Amino acid sequence: MTQSVLISGATGFIGSHLARRLVQEKTWDVGIITRPSSDLSCIKDIRNQVSVHPYDGTVSSLQCAMESRAPDLVFHLASRFISRHKPQDIQEIFESNILFGSHLAEAMACSECKQLVNTGTSWEHYQNQSYSPVNLYAATKQAFEAVLQYYVEAQQLRVVTLKLFDTYGPGDPRQKLFSVFHRAEETQQPIAMTAGEQLIDLVYLDDVLDAFCAAAECVAEMPFQKHLRYTVSSEMPLSLRDLASTYEQVLGCKLNIDWGKRTYSPREVLQTWNTGVPVPGWAAKVGLFEGIDRTCRMRQALAAAK
Repeated sequence: MTQSVLISGATGFIGSHLARRLVQEKTWDVGIITRPSSDLSCIKDIRNQVSVHPYDGTVSSLQCAMESRAPDLVFHLASRFISRHKPQDIQEIFESNILFGSHLAEAMACSECKQLVNTGTSWEHYQNQSYSPVNLYAATKQAFEAVLQYYVEAQQLRVVTLKLFDTYGPGDPRQKLFSVFHRAEETQQPIAMTAGEQLIDLVYLDDVLDAFCAAAECVAEMPFQKHLRYTVSSEMPLSLRDLASTYEQVLGCKLNIDWGKRTYSPREVLQTWNTGVPVPGWAAKVGLFEGIDRTCRMRQALAAAK
């Protein structure tokens, strides 16, 4: 039986691959929420297989999406990530991470759709605390979870929030560590790094998508008035130094890293959060060595095809 699903953040790295996964499974009728500024090029291969529902900054535009799509489930992945914000960033962060999500929850409350898989972050748990946001981004993710509690209790939403750790995979356009390593590998220019003691928990793209699908099963089986939170963790964090060493082993290269050249940032995440509950029935399957190999092989294949 085909189920109807609506996805926010489907033009992002994880969201676009989730949309593609659901389309390919052929058991989902997929719709996506877009903004006027959304770039659909990352889903051009499935563009004709999904319905597009514009969000213009109002609840009514999302109510229209709910009415026309009648989704059984909503995946909410849209967010604005800024690791260290500036004063001029605050409005955009709040609009993306709190206001838009609140509009989405209100539209769901006014519809028959009560199942939501939300996306949180492990960065809500600085120094392994029950709640201590690393940055304003993490604080807004927690703030939206607090907003959701109202909709759970008063509007009978069923919610699973997935707390993501670091994610990676082929074709990742985000400027993350592997992008830095790749540039250094190509240019042989030195990279200024910290002492490299911070622990990093990396989860490969396919495992992340499996976690979202497992969360969809969880939320479908939940009673009303529930908000459960699960982690999406490899459970095998390693130091930045060890990550660089693993990258070198996989690629057979030597990175020119100047360890200790940079000081640690304020609220640097040195210790990963390790007291969360994993998604029931889910565990990461792709090891780091294999994940880096897959990621780099895809990058090399794309470069060769140009």
